[in-house]
Amino acid sequence: MNQSHLRIAVLAAVAAMFQAMPTQAAEAPAAEAAAPSAAVNPKAVLDAMQRVADWQLANPSKHRPDDWTQAVGYNGIMALANISGDRKYRDAMITMGEKNDWKLGPNHYHADDHIVGQTYAELYLQLRENKMIAPLRASFDDILANRRSGTLEFTVKGNQDRWSWCDALYMGPPTWLRLWAITGDQRYIDFAVSEWWVTSDYLYDKEEHLYYRDSNAFNKREANGKKLFWGRGNGWVMGGLVRMLQYLPANHPARPRFEQHYKEMAAKVLTLQQTDGLWRASLLDPASYPMKESSGSALYAYAFAWGVNQGLLDAKTYKPAVTKAWTALVGNVQADGKLTHVQPIGLAPKVFDDNLTEVYGVGGFLLAGSEVYRMAVLEKAKPQVVSVGNETNGVRGDELAEVKLGAGINKPVVMDANTSAIINSQVIGTQLLFPVNLAAGETHRYLVLPAERLAAVPPADVKTHARFVPERLDDFAWESDRTAHRVYGPAIIKDPKEHLISSGVDVWVKKVRTPVVDIWYKRGEYHHDIGEGLDYYDVGRSRGCGGSTIYADNALHNSSNFQSWKVLADGPLRSVFELSFGKWDAGSGRTVSEVKRYSIDAGSNMTRVESKYTSSGKGPLNVGVGIVQRDGDGKYATDAAGGWSAYWEPTHGDDGNIGCGVILPAGASGFTVADKQQLTLGTAQPGKPFVYYFGAGWSKSGDFADGAAWEAYVRDYAQKLKAPLKVSSK
Repeated sequence: MNQSHLRIAVLAAVAAMFQAMPTQAAEAPAAEAAAPSAAVNPKAVLDAMQRVADWQLANPSKHRPDDWTQAVGYNGIMALANISGDRKYRDAMITMGEKNDWKLGPNHYHADDHIVGQTYAELYLQLRENKMIAPLRASFDDILANRRSGTLEFTVKGNQDRWSWCDALYMGPPTWLRLWAITGDQRYIDFAVSEWWVTSDYLYDKEEHLYYRDSNAFNKREANGKKLFWGRGNGWVMGGLVRMLQYLPANHPARPRFEQHYKEMAAKVLTLQQTDGLWRASLLDPASYPMKESSGSALYAYAFAWGVNQGLLDAKTYKPAVTKAWTALVGNVQADGKLTHVQPIGLAPKVFDDNLTEVYGVGGFLLAGSEVYRMAVLEKAKPQVVSVGNETNGVRGDELAEVKLGAGINKPVVMDANTSAIINSQVIGTQLLFPVNLAAGETHRYLVLPAERLAAVPPADVKTHARFVPERLDDFAWESDRTAHRVYGPAIIKDPKEHLISSGVDVWVKKVRTPVVDIWYKRGEYHHDIGEGLDYYDVGRSRGCGGSTIYADNALHNSSNFQSWKVLADGPLRSVFELSFGKWDAGSGRTVSEVKRYSIDAGSNMTRVESKYTSSGKGPLNVGVGIVQRDGDGKYATDAAGGWSAYWEPTHGDDGNIGCGVILPAGASGFTVADKQQLTLGTAQPGKPFVYYFGAGWSKSGDFADGAAWEAYVRDYAQKLKAPLKVSSK
């Protein structure tokens, strides 16, 4: 493409990105009038981001795949994946993680080799696969056990074991904070915060409100006599501040200091923006470094746009700077998507080729775009703001929040207020569901927007599923991303081979977070583990794991197989269905029938059951929720006040161990064993809901190492039921 055609293409792209502002913009102060008087178009921003990302994916960097250069690019690709309608961007990051075996870079203490962990952690928060963070956690645990405490002077050998250069504040601390958000391990956040301020106190110039790159710059001066502060280095710090504040809870004692520091730096950096909208390689001597520079400029645009979107920076002051910077950055994108004017690695780059690009520059561009995109979306949309609070002293991770959907929002999408990411959601009736990950005592905000305000909506991750299976003797099967179950229908009673009368609950164990029910039924063979899990649980005529019974006259009175079914919701985050059981003899001269409503959520090993009984007699029914008892050395634990029981089955050969749990939120009236069934007892009133939970875990899923871990899960789940998430909306 010749330069004339290239210039036309770039100008057309920039023009498409803007729409006219309302007429009152003409009354803006003179300082604002100098900035482009336009509002950013969400679709054009997303298109620009995708063109740049597509070019980068088609022209991969030759740097080591776990190198910091690549990892900054991954940050940007993830930011794009979280707003794009094309799953290929996240898929590329998953492929990257698999190729890296989810490991950090080779330099154990070096921040540059930690940053790739940010992408691993963000993928984990979406997909919850333990392998994604296991090496990261092991590495950071070792660093804590063998913590470095040497000088930050950059000339000392081995000094890069600590964050002794300002770029490290982008690479290192946000990785630690993301791991803390996942695990709730206080050591990680304490390390990130304390070490940040050690480095900041050493490298931050309190007069200029800028960072020296390292101690070698303390006494250096530019040609104009000013102090030496690198543009991209301070961009790393500004970007690092954003990525810290995205995960640092509002109630953390260090947050006010981080916010003040961020505002102080932003105010200074704003004065250093050049007339073309970009910043130069040297912040205080731009005349000596005349080259346009995309990477540092993108980081400043990212930081400013994020601050405006959070309400931390004054929109009238900073929004024109963001618009001007974004316009200039898009102007550095060639028609094929190549981002140019990226300063190369190295010191004092006074002159470099205009056409140079680097993957870290692309990362910065995409991060900036993600926040400019959000700014554009919010320009014409008034979101429903939902606050979700965790009032317990533990992490509430991979749990669903539920809120009544605001009037006038059709086809809602949920945006994380801290990161601009669109997250999974589901509407059931008037209720909106979405997953949250909350630290102890944390309150987090989410923005609910109509889908038509966005340029795209990321495809949902299907994590629950429920269906009738007529092709397999009228089974009804359901699953979350953690476990799977089935119960038997009427056809199996008449089958000459099976002839099974049972309303017990079967267990299918899983080691993948993706749906398996349809795959296994289609395959027709699921009694051997080929990497996904298997069915080795023997339910037979027992209660299995969570089947209920009427316990009367010291005997179990079980229903027959379900007679009819109805699916009320089928994922992606919650599946709800009803099974109806016909009349049966409940003992004491009574007959009963039952309708059970089952509900399973993403991230949960437990299924909620709401039973309603119809009875021929008056008075309460004594209900037992059963766990079949196995021969051998199993472990059974109960807590009447907590309303739960947990059983860790004996080892089943090479298949491992299955844990089963039962919870009665209203409390258990007692426990008993009858007919080799461990029963958790409660009282049901005919015609009124009787609620209980049951679920299963597996020793080979990676979630439960032993019976103690399973027991802790059941106990903690019961406690969470008594302390639901606090949800408010406006």
